[in-house]
Amino acid sequence: MGYLNNSVVTVDAILTKKGRELLARSDGSFRITQFSLSDDEIDYTLYNPNHPSGSAFYGEAIENMPLLEAFPDETQIMKYKLVTLPRGTSKMPILDLGYSAITLKQGASLSITPQTLNYLGNNQVFETNGYTATVSDVRVLNNFTATGVNTPEANALNTTTTIGTNVSKTVVGTTISLTATTLNTLFGINTALYASLTIIGRDSGARVTIPLTITKTQ
Repeated sequence: MGYLNNSVVTVDAILTKKGRELLARSDGSFRITQFSLSDDEIDYTLYNPNHPSGSAFYGEAIENMPLLEAFPDETQIMKYKLVTLPRGTSKMPILDLGYSAITLKQGASLSITPQTLNYLGNNQVFETNGYTATVSDVRVLNNFTATGVNTPEANALNTTTTIGTNVSKTVVGTTISLTATTLNTLFGINTALYASLTIIGRDSGARVTIPLTITKTQ
């Protein structure tokens, strides 16, 4: 990881492990259909409406901030995606999953129906375009699917499979279903496997990450 030279306009893009996996298949499954923008590196407190040189310089400090090179760690980059909210919004939307952490025994299943709080003037609402759910290590789950959003892009994402490597997987829907792995070989001498589950509202941009634990049964 390093800094980019922001004296020129630069686009810095790399593939994640999942992207490289899809590209290596050479079967057309690697298709970029959507993208997100974020402002993780921006410190808005540096905006200075009292700059002595006038309004053209209010954001000078922000514009001169260094930009990070791209790196494929969703826990450290692009955490704060840009969204459009109605004028006059006084509270940022937040997600309610009903869980602050999830623990499943081997083979156990769970369905999650996220709700968005403080969005579009409602205390709670289900977002029209659903939610993206990302598990950091798909090996800990036998099944990781989503239902409720039937666009071609969502269906293509929901039907992708991995080759059993330690990669993340993302699905899109209004209901997220998980089934813990039944394989003992993943545990080794450990009694539990650990991962994280990140849910993001596709309309609101609200985001939450919770720990996911799979416990070994005898």
